[in-house]
Amino acid sequence: MGGALIAGWRNTQTYDASDFIVRDPAPGREALFARDEGARLNPPLRSLSEARVVVLATKPQAWRSAVSKIAPFLDPDAMVISIIAGVETADLAEVMGGRPVARVMPNTAAAIGAGAASVFSTDSDLYDLAHLLFEPLGTVVDVAEESLMHAVTALSGSGPAYLYALVEALEAAGVEAGLDVSASARLSRATIIGAAALLAQGEDSAGDLRRQVTSPGGTTEAALEVLTGPGGLPDLLTRAVCAAVERSAKLAAS
Repeated sequence: MGGALIAGWRNTQTYDASDFIVRDPAPGREALFARDEGARLNPPLRSLSEARVVVLATKPQAWRSAVSKIAPFLDPDAMVISIIAGVETADLAEVMGGRPVARVMPNTAAAIGAGAASVFSTDSDLYDLAHLLFEPLGTVVDVAEESLMHAVTALSGSGPAYLYALVEALEAAGVEAGLDVSASARLSRATIIGAAALLAQGEDSAGDLRRQVTSPGGTTEAALEVLTGPGGLPDLLTRAVCAAVERSAKLAAS
C-alpha cells in the first residue's frame, strides 16, 4: 500500500519524488522508481528529523517495532498519518511520543488517482492534512468513530481483492462454459472495467444499472436468481466483510 501511495502522488503530480524520504527494509518497484527520481531511500535514521509529515505503512503484525525504531528521530512537531490496519490512534500516539495521529484506510487504486480512503482523527489539523494528502488520490470519507475503521478496512481497504476474486471466478466460469482461457479473461476484464466506468459516471445507482441489464425472463435474470438467492452474493459479501472486521479488531487487540 505504501508503494501505491508513492505511485499515486507521483502520477498525479501532487508531490515530486524529491519530497520523499522512504524507509523500507525491502524496497519495492515504486520506492526504487522514486529513488531514481530523487527520493532518499533508507538514509540514516537521523535524516527523519527533516520530515514534516510521516506516513506509517507497516504490516500490522510488525508495527510496534517499526514505529519504535523511528519515533526517537522525528521532529517533535511532525504530523503523523497511519495506514496500518487495525492499530488504534491511542496506541500509535503512545509509541510516537504523544504526537497526535490520524488513521487513514486507503486502497490500492490510489496509485492511479481512483482510490477510496477513510479518515479518523481526534485532531482537526490532521483531518485537514489527511484530505490534502489523499483527495488527489480519489474519494475521501471522514469517519466519526474510530471503531468504524474496522468496517471501512473490511469494505474499501480490502474491497479491491473481492473484485479481483470475482473477476477470477468469472474467467473460470467462462472457461467452464466452453471459452478458451484467453478469450474468457479478456471478456471478463473488459466487462468489469466497462461496468465500473458506467458506475463511475454517477448518473445511475448500482441498482438502476443492474435493472437496465436485466430483462424479465432473460438470461441475466436467470443468472441473478442464482447470484442473489440463498447463500448468494448478499450473504457471501456480508460474511466476508464481517470476517474482515473481526480480523481487524483482533489485530487492534494484539
